[in-house]
Amino acid sequence: MRVILMTGKGGVGKTSVAAATGLRCAEMGHRTLVLSTDPAHSLADSFDIELGHDSRLVRPNLWGAELDALKELEGNWGAVKRYITQVLQAQGLDGVQAEELAILPGMDEIFGLVRMKRHYDEGEYDVLIIDSAPTGTALRLLSLPEVGGWYMRRFYKPFQGISVALRPLVEPFFRPIAGFSLPTKEVMDAPYEFYEQIESLEKILTDPTQTSVRLIMNPEKMVIKESLRAHAYLSLYNVATDMVVANRIIPEEVSDPFFARWKENQQQYRQEIHDNFAPLPIKEVPLYSEEMCGLEALDRLKETLYPDGEDPAQIYYKETTMRILQEQQEYSLEVYLPGIEKRQVELSKTGDELNIRIGNHRRNLVLPQALAALQPSGARMEEDYLKIRFAAV
Repeated sequence: MRVILMTGKGGVGKTSVAAATGLRCAEMGHRTLVLSTDPAHSLADSFDIELGHDSRLVRPNLWGAELDALKELEGNWGAVKRYITQVLQAQGLDGVQAEELAILPGMDEIFGLVRMKRHYDEGEYDVLIIDSAPTGTALRLLSLPEVGGWYMRRFYKPFQGISVALRPLVEPFFRPIAGFSLPTKEVMDAPYEFYEQIESLEKILTDPTQTSVRLIMNPEKMVIKESLRAHAYLSLYNVATDMVVANRIIPEEVSDPFFARWKENQQQYRQEIHDNFAPLPIKEVPLYSEEMCGLEALDRLKETLYPDGEDPAQIYYKETTMRILQEQQEYSLEVYLPGIEKRQVELSKTGDELNIRIGNHRRNLVLPQALAALQPSGARMEEDYLKIRFAAV
């Protein structure tokens, strides 16, 4: 199954691009689902039809859906939710408050991943287009497999074994004192089962032959800066980007003096987009005179984005986000981090894991056996690659 994730700063038009891409994919004969994982859903508004948690047919070969985190929670996390509610009620919270607080922050992002994995396993669709949350939230979603694996290996799995073993011994004394029971095996197993699904999904997300991200942006300074950072962070998580869409460009025929300064600035920022994101292919979309709402408007956008029957499911650019090279007796690990300076990167190694940190984004990379026994001996930035040398101690 082909997976395409649309992301960008809030308000740049990624939902419209996702919907138009779905329309063209369906026309090409691909069974296509456009799934919104953004808590502030607007996919239904874009198609101008009612959408819900379950997939709904929009056109032949095209379905749409908006993730309902509460429904996913009940279906996949019900036992844990009920247990957390029980604990909170024992602390004096009423039923409504306890149930609301039982939905932990970030659960909608986790359920977005679980929903993606389910569609992948079922194989019902040829193309899955994700209309994701704005860039920051989308990056947290993509980092979950890496971060979740770190916590599971170090903390949760050992705690799970201890809890199951001690529960029969401690439960008779615990409940009368605390007012609630210790977690059952079903409750303890649920988070690890989630992690196993997310871990297997990571292989799909980091496979550039199946999955790619498309960055949607407007020709504006703040938007370009955020998109550049997003491109680097996506590479840090080994997720390939295959296209940039520059949206809402004022057409040349607009001659009103009010827009003269806007057009001048856009010319400068359009050039920056081409300079900063090359060699990624860049598609430009004009600012239309009407809202991109409804199938008729989306059809016009579709023809602009993918003219002459172009297939959006193709891989537009094969981006290498990570590679290992051997030079004589030394190895080097090269990570593609476009636009990042060496001073912004922090490196450390613990056991067989290399920790790469850029700002508040961190990746714990499990090293292959050839590098695990070596120590980093130096690093430099060269042609947008962070090149880390490894040598024997």
